[in-house]
Amino acid sequence: MSPTLFARLAPPLFVLIWATGFIVARLVAPHAEPLTFLFVRYVLATLVLAVIVVVARVSWPRQWSDWRNSMIAGVLLHGFYLGGVFWAVKHGLPAGISALVAGLQPLATGLLAGPLLGERVSPRRWAGIGIGFMGAALVVAPKLGDGGVPPLALFICVLGMLSITFGTIWQKRTGSNLDLRVNATIQYIGAAIVTLPLVLLLEEGHMDFTLPLLGALAWAVFGLSIGAIGLLLFLIRQGAVVGVATLLYLVPPVAALMAFVLFDETLSPIQLAGMALAALGVAVASRN
Repeated sequence: MSPTLFARLAPPLFVLIWATGFIVARLVAPHAEPLTFLFVRYVLATLVLAVIVVVARVSWPRQWSDWRNSMIAGVLLHGFYLGGVFWAVKHGLPAGISALVAGLQPLATGLLAGPLLGERVSPRRWAGIGIGFMGAALVVAPKLGDGGVPPLALFICVLGMLSITFGTIWQKRTGSNLDLRVNATIQYIGAAIVTLPLVLLLEEGHMDFTLPLLGALAWAVFGLSIGAIGLLLFLIRQGAVVGVATLLYLVPPVAALMAFVLFDETLSPIQLAGMALAALGVAVASRN
């Protein structure tokens, strides 16, 4: 595959694979504690990627600063973000609200990219961010329900959203010189290190090794931890972080379509309108 073709296919592939994370979370919930599942996922992803790096004979970083920067990115992009969202949903935060909170990331990235990275966010891109957020909100609106929102779970979910925002910016500032495979491997080391104490403090390490869990774990390692994160790191390296973050507006619509096919969930007219708005927002924000 030519580099140009891969660059064109990377954004839709990233959205498609990233959206399967919601399906994995639904499949895993009855069979494993969330932080325990994430820790196992990080360890397995580290081992698989380390083997790939050794086989490919890629050099490991010689400077401690490169290890430190990649591990910090892993703590922010994986450990705190996924850990926060999984924990919040497990402790009563409706999935629709968690998706809506995650949808605030492009707004947060747009606000922070200027002062932290010197990126200028054009009025057209701000318009795309706003349109995309309205579309994502319409997609998740029918799933919000009337139940109460636990304040602590909501707070933790917001922290998770801010974590991936800062992680994306940190990766853009510090990770441009490392091989993507090496970078991802060290990131998962950092994520595993920060997740293990939380598992020991908050959970009992419960996992039912059933066929659905093993299948979800395999996809989480190879599809999400390696495939989706590799595409994310590639996109961050190739473009502005605000444009990359805006792609996440397409995740709720794609996840809703997957749930419609796999779990017979309904799609209301307002959700279909939201999908169209989210796509329009991404198109406006990403237009050169």
